[in-house]
Amino acid sequence: MSYITQDEWLDTIRGEYLYDFIKRGGAAVKFVVPMEDDDHNQLLNLLRKTSEEENYFFTSVNAVSTKIHMIDKLFHKVARQIDWDELSHSFVKKIFTQNGYELPQQREDFNLQNIAAINNREEKFLRREMHSWFEKEIFRDFEMSQEFRIAMMRLCLDQLDTTGPTTFLSNAVKEWLGGELRLISTLKEALIFQKIARHNARHMLFSLAHWLRVNGKSGLVLVLDITRYLISTRSKNPDDGFFYSIPAVLDAYEVLRQFIDGTDEMEGCLIVVFASKDFLNDDKRGLNRYDALKLRVWDEVRDRQRQNPLASLIRLANNKTASVHQVLREVQR
Repeated sequence: MSYITQDEWLDTIRGEYLYDFIKRGGAAVKFVVPMEDDDHNQLLNLLRKTSEEENYFFTSVNAVSTKIHMIDKLFHKVARQIDWDELSHSFVKKIFTQNGYELPQQREDFNLQNIAAINNREEKFLRREMHSWFEKEIFRDFEMSQEFRIAMMRLCLDQLDTTGPTTFLSNAVKEWLGGELRLISTLKEALIFQKIARHNARHMLFSLAHWLRVNGKSGLVLVLDITRYLISTRSKNPDDGFFYSIPAVLDAYEVLRQFIDGTDEMEGCLIVVFASKDFLNDDKRGLNRYDALKLRVWDEVRDRQRQNPLASLIRLANNKTASVHQVLREVQR
């Protein structure tokens, strides 16, 4: 079988998914297995460039340093790559502009007191009106989970009271999102009463994808590198990152299976899973070990000569190797 090249696959992803389908609110999960022992960094950087050119927020998580089989750890890692203040500031600017308000030119002057003065409004009445906007546009946006909506309202309010007592609460919300908050009781005033854990982290991730689209992004592109799960020998160097037991491998496959089955719930999200060749060949740690995932990504019917570039599981060749194979096929003809 002739494998798809990096360039062919990226062109397919851009043309069939990023340019249209995902941008319109679709979702997909793709598995990519390079058939040469190439470093994934080149493909990762190319995918990052392609995604950012199409105005997506790009984020990546590697199993070397993050336990992908624990969905809460996965969400926390993604959350730490988000500039939450910039997203909140973008939303607040948009909501005031939509309602016909002039805004300060400088970021340091952006607060409710100055906005009220510029627009000849009484601050307390403007604040009441602003709360009604946030209630309508955030709290009643049921595409996001309730806790996520409450957190985003708190962050948006903090953009207008940058020196007030709520700043500490806003920082606690960001620590909560990133998994760095020690005591959940800190957020009692913000009406958040539980930590992000396995039971709600997936919905938080889907809410984030929606929130990015609300704030002008095309969506979320998330790359998960699960290569480390396929390594069967523990390194003696403690700095080499995590080693995973077989039960952890199966848990990771279950998380990926849930992502596939949850694409109807996702909006504007493309998840790309990188794996090594052992993902296809290793009977102990590979895809054959978990039928629930294999049945969702394996091509039961396929062309023996050429891969389907839209398939869920893609075997990838580098451009140089693919060119050699093409020449050999032409000679054989």
